[in-house]
Amino acid sequence: MTENDPTAQDRQGQQDNPGTPEHGGWPTQSAPSPWSAQGAQPGSQQPQYGYNPYAQTGQTGQSEQPGLAGQPVQPGQHGPYGSPSTAIFPTPPDAGRRQQGGSGKIVAGVAVLALLLGGGAGGIAGYLVAEPAGGGSSVTALDQQPPAKRTGNAPDGSVESVAQKVLPSVVQLRVTGRAGQGEGSGFVLSQDGYILTNNHVVEVAAAGGQIQAVFQNGDKAEATIVGRDPTTDIAVVKAEGVSGLTPVEIGRSDDLRVGEGVVAIGSPFELAGTVTSGIVSALHRPVSAGGGPGDQTTVMDAIQTDAAINPGNSGGPLVNMAGQVIGINSAIYSPQSGSGGLPGQRSEGGNVGIGFAIPIDQARRTAEQIMDTGTAKQTYIGAGVKDSPSGGALLAEITPGSPAEKAGLKAGDVITKMGDRAIEDANTLVAAVRTRAPGEKVTFTLADNSTVEVTLGGQDVPVN
Repeated sequence: MTENDPTAQDRQGQQDNPGTPEHGGWPTQSAPSPWSAQGAQPGSQQPQYGYNPYAQTGQTGQSEQPGLAGQPVQPGQHGPYGSPSTAIFPTPPDAGRRQQGGSGKIVAGVAVLALLLGGGAGGIAGYLVAEPAGGGSSVTALDQQPPAKRTGNAPDGSVESVAQKVLPSVVQLRVTGRAGQGEGSGFVLSQDGYILTNNHVVEVAAAGGQIQAVFQNGDKAEATIVGRDPTTDIAVVKAEGVSGLTPVEIGRSDDLRVGEGVVAIGSPFELAGTVTSGIVSALHRPVSAGGGPGDQTTVMDAIQTDAAINPGNSGGPLVNMAGQVIGINSAIYSPQSGSGGLPGQRSEGGNVGIGFAIPIDQARRTAEQIMDTGTAKQTYIGAGVKDSPSGGALLAEITPGSPAEKAGLKAGDVITKMGDRAIEDANTLVAAVRTRAPGEKVTFTLADNSTVEVTLGGQDVPVN
């Protein structure tokens, strides 16, 4: 703890003119500021603002990571507001000074007034100085009138304006099922209740569980799964018996730039309507949103951001500074486990400034497929892939009749580029292919610098 030692300063009155009485000074004493901070010792691991009441979420996820418990701060030696300040009174004007250009009568009058004040000034000054020490006439910041309420709109492009625009469209999802319970986030796609979220948020309710949607105004509604895609970690649910909801504005993710501002909104640790901000830290990060090492089932081509994302943010929107959704918050990096962890049911790791979101271009395509047909289609080439020791993606077995076989690709080929994008490993190739739609043509560059054009295929995603 650090303390500010109070200091006393005396201001001595000055003699005005020879022969005139000496004015009593206006000595004052300055007490500690009522707003002085009481910080923690450097290096202390105790948080400055008390314990974290949300350290344990009560969810039944698979992670055994420790909670984010905080420790209470030890009280300081002074109360939180210190002691009241003593007001500093100004020295009175020079009562005996001659007024330039004035008449003799005016000067004489001032002289008489000075004599009258001289006789009683000591008593008055003594009273005014002594009173604050007794707690009677102290003037503090609390005596000031509060400023007028703000009436203007939030500036365009500010976090405040983004929050005002998007918050009414963000939904908290509470999920229960035979495998346990959890919670996450989502956002409104239509006035009649279609909501986009992550598959891992709602999959626990896929076999007869329940989903409750809690809207920003506190209204609640039961919801059902319309369809889900584990390979892209996308799901669509429908809130029942609702109307007049506020849909989000969908942006695009193919023109994002590293460093641009973004805002994440969701329900971390069940704190609905939480807004955090940051930037786009990186693009095209191949991230596995589930499974074990080497599992390519849910590899996504993620947007990396330093906007705070925590357990419960999953499924919520990542928004640009125009209030347009450009991604779906889906995963965080958790140093405790050394790998990507999922907010919501699958990880209790906390935010360390490395979060990942599914690009909205990919999520939008999948959501449209689910809403149109109830199922999603997965883009594929029809070949097993693994990391090449020399860099790139090594093709293993080739599926007969697949797009890869039709294009002339063979087992043992190493893909080093897809279009202009470098392919460093197998996950990069899987993520890059899944950003494209079935039927698109792409050009692969092989390790020998030859190129092959492939028409990407599409197949229904199996849902267990």
